[in-house]
Amino acid sequence: MKNDHQTDEPGDQEVVIRVRDLEVGFGERLVMKKLDLDVYRGEILGFVGPSGQGKSVLTRAVLGLIPKRSGTIEVFGQDVDKLSTERRRGIEQRWGVLFQQGALFSALTVRQNVQVPMREYLKLSDRLLDELAMLKIEMVGLKPDAADKLPSELSGGMIKRASLARALSLDPEILFLDEPTSGLDPIGAGEFDELIATLQRTLGLTVFMVTHDLDSLYTVCNRIAALGDGRIIAQGPMDRMLASDDPWVRSYFHGKRARAATAARH
Repeated sequence: MKNDHQTDEPGDQEVVIRVRDLEVGFGERLVMKKLDLDVYRGEILGFVGPSGQGKSVLTRAVLGLIPKRSGTIEVFGQDVDKLSTERRRGIEQRWGVLFQQGALFSALTVRQNVQVPMREYLKLSDRLLDELAMLKIEMVGLKPDAADKLPSELSGGMIKRASLARALSLDPEILFLDEPTSGLDPIGAGEFDELIATLQRTLGLTVFMVTHDLDSLYTVCNRIAALGDGRIIAQGPMDRMLASDDPWVRSYFHGKRARAATAARH
């Protein structure tokens, strides 16, 4: 299921997220240390690194959910720090986010969860809101009867899909996924990877995927960036990652789990 447009170099592809000299810290601990990263339009970028090194922190910094100490973050060519509130909200409508645990509102049904961004940004009739929500619910492979269920009535896989439907509610150009297959069994994870690849291809999405799932990296990611000691220590397509001489990258892509994943694919 490898994407057929995987290339060794991005070439003249448009950069939709540009991070330069990013520093993010908590107290005396610096998590991002002058980090640089580009995300190209239409790619699925897998973002990996050791636990506790700040993979999710970078996502939240780009989204503006946590402050940065220095550096610049540009989205669609615009420095997000210099945008007015109105223009910032315009940028936010162009991305969707799936958080690691789904982050669904527990008191709302799936349909109501999917409608939350629509109600915030769009002025639509209840009937149209219902139609659009059902469209998104169907798009992510949930059955229509899931629309009226509460999150507590859903399986782990259904929660991921419902959260994905909400992330897609405003037809975003960029999709942020934080450990999207975490907690899923191998079959469920494989199906979710396939769904992401299909949606990326049909909707023309740019996908920024924080993951530790080797199968996801092999099957759906065009390019991979590895985080270590607050910086990007290796990046490129899978063959470049496999050829990296960085110790952590080598142990990650050539260790026991990697060999088991490779054996399972064959």
